[in-house]
Amino acid sequence: MSAIDPDTRTELEAAAFRTLVAHLRERSDVQNIDLMNMAGFCRNCLSNWYQDAAAEKGIALSKAEARQIIYGMPYEEWKAMHQTEATDAQKEAFAQRAARHG
Repeated sequence: MSAIDPDTRTELEAAAFRTLVAHLRERSDVQNIDLMNMAGFCRNCLSNWYQDAAAEKGIALSKAEARQIIYGMPYEEWKAMHQTEATDAQKEAFAQRAARHG
């Protein structure tokens, strides 16, 4: 692999992040609990990481603002449009994962 300068690396990472966010917006059929159970993170985690990164740069960003950046709309609106009640199987898988990972 050829060396990538820091600025280009940041640009590539930003492009990959934007693609991930767009993909998650398009795949509203995939519930956050499914993402947590399969990958160990969800849209809310991503918004928390975004908020943390902003804070490291001295940028005050509320939880609601960070979630709107990730969801593409206010979180409550996204939940009303896309979130379904978790099934017993999803809840059990989540509980097992949480028990394994403390």
